[in-house]
Amino acid sequence: MAVKASNINLFCSVPQWGKLDSGSKRSGLSCKRRDIERDCKCSVLGGSYQAVNPVNDTHQSSLDVSYRLKIDDPGESQKNLNILPRPLSINDLSSSPSDSSKVRVAYKGAPGAFSESAARKAYPMCETVPCDQFEAAFKAVELWLVNKAVLPIESSVGGSVHRNYDLLLRHRLHIVGEVQLAVHHCLLALPGVRKEELKRVLSHPQALAQCKISLSKLDVVKESVDDTAGAAQFVVTNNIRDTGAIASSRAAEIYGLNILAERVEDDSDNITRFLILAREPVIPRTDRPFKTSIVFTLEEGPGVLFKALAVFALRGINLSKIESRPQRKRPLRVVDECDSGSAKYFDYLFYIDFEASMAESRAQYALRHLQEFATFLRILGCYPMDTIL
Repeated sequence: MAVKASNINLFCSVPQWGKLDSGSKRSGLSCKRRDIERDCKCSVLGGSYQAVNPVNDTHQSSLDVSYRLKIDDPGESQKNLNILPRPLSINDLSSSPSDSSKVRVAYKGAPGAFSESAARKAYPMCETVPCDQFEAAFKAVELWLVNKAVLPIESSVGGSVHRNYDLLLRHRLHIVGEVQLAVHHCLLALPGVRKEELKRVLSHPQALAQCKISLSKLDVVKESVDDTAGAAQFVVTNNIRDTGAIASSRAAEIYGLNILAERVEDDSDNITRFLILAREPVIPRTDRPFKTSIVFTLEEGPGVLFKALAVFALRGINLSKIESRPQRKRPLRVVDECDSGSAKYFDYLFYIDFEASMAESRAQYALRHLQEFATFLRILGCYPMDTIL
């Protein structure tokens, strides 16, 4: 749902962003007693303590628990204390990638895809859930089938993944983290097959483009498929001996293929950046580098984009990414409706990543200043930066 520029979500509260207006002075978290009493109703029945879970709906906090502790038998009481949920800390609420136990993470592709490797980098102990399309991963999070989704957003070689920029605006998920993954491609084939026997190679279009020089030396036909790991799976499933696949070394291990050549990518510095998406935002902090992602639109006029970007420069905030996408529902803007020869321009959405936390006043002032030029503004997420490859 679109958020008007006059009502920007700047502050984070549990479980969702609070609202800020020009007269508001509150910051940080707020917790009202009646909200606690609503979320945890307790009763004593026949010597038993029972915490009753409220009705499960889309606004229910994920911290709600339901358990029973019998106190009739003192021995049993002490034993049952060990099964109670432990108290949650601020690290639990922040959805930090280091808290990786019992997390279900969706990604696009088959097992062995680079997106799965990114999910495992963020959450080493997670259960990965493959999806056939990007939108399926978004919906899996929205429908509570998984906890998170890890999806590519840009490559150092191939550029931006425009489909996911569009889906970020269409779905109401929050960016809670990022993963930067070094991508190393391998040439795979069935056991016993030599490179000289290959007549075609399958892979994702981006992977084929990133290995163009290496593949040109083989004199093979290049065919595109939806996924690198899916290419490896196709070769094995159909037992095709004259066909190879460009995929990860993990895909070779999973599907029992031989690695004919390693690191066949043309550029050794081949990095893909992934976004971690969740239903609830993280709590902005200042104890580590944070990044904030926003999307906005501007009125037509000379210097308007310059003024919009200047609100960050004036406060010493670095912009790490800017992307523009035409608005699908309103692609053209009529400049002069009265003139038969009126000019029409594409109407754009601007996606920006800036290196500052929403817990910092300079970031709050910058967005408040941006409201003067923006006709629409939405915060996609404020999240810890990934500084480790």
